[in-house]
Amino acid sequence: MLSAFPSLFLSHGAPNMGLQNSPVRDFMRKLGGSYPKPDAIIAVSAHFETNDAVVVTDPAPGMIYDFRGFEAELYEQVYPAPGEPELAVEVSELIHARGIPVQTLAERGFDHGTWVPFSLAWPEADIPIVQVSIDPEATPAYHYKLGQALAPLRKRNIAIVGTGQITHNLQALFAKGRDADLDSNIKHWVNTFLKWFDEKLEAGEVEDLLEYRSAAPHAKANHPTDDHLLPIFVAMGAAGEQYSARKIHDSVMFDFLAMDAWEFS
Repeated sequence: MLSAFPSLFLSHGAPNMGLQNSPVRDFMRKLGGSYPKPDAIIAVSAHFETNDAVVVTDPAPGMIYDFRGFEAELYEQVYPAPGEPELAVEVSELIHARGIPVQTLAERGFDHGTWVPFSLAWPEADIPIVQVSIDPEATPAYHYKLGQALAPLRKRNIAIVGTGQITHNLQALFAKGRDADLDSNIKHWVNTFLKWFDEKLEAGEVEDLLEYRSAAPHAKANHPTDDHLLPIFVAMGAAGEQYSARKIHDSVMFDFLAMDAWEFS
């Protein structure tokens, strides 16, 4: 067993990612077997947005089909992983102890940022999952501090997994083929942003990363809003100040939607 379970960041992709043959689907299917089975998972999805921090105490979360226009079979998928109310209360206490306002929520299902990747990585759905929200109006530094609050749990074989998207510009995706400037530049913008982010993560340059919005090249072109990148800062914070970062997957969908995944230990 690991002395401390690494924290992870996964680019979760579209809701139908699990239905399509792709490198990221293959990666997700092998991910669970790459580590010892965790005793619980703390899930931080870009699609669970609240003001301040919220921790879900639901013992049996249902499903949230938070999308439209996809394959009919997606709306029939069920990921019946249990919650763990006692752990959820402990999580909220850890967050509170860090001086972060926090509330608990008695009932909330799994959004696609959680059940899509988890159903591939841990298909048995037998690992308890506690959901923690992001605050889309808060800074990367806030989310880094949130991750620091969760860090002690890693030593108890609990996985802290943030799911979002390393690049996330859906407006560009929908405009593809209709905007010549965008079509000719977007791959360069994505690649330049990813190169900067990779170098900063591997060097442990936390302050630069927390200021990515002003420091990273083409930050707005890759993230018009922060929401899908905020979970990576939680994963970083959960790994401790002297973390080691390792990219465990990279691939691209739709030419410029990067599917990078990172391990922090």
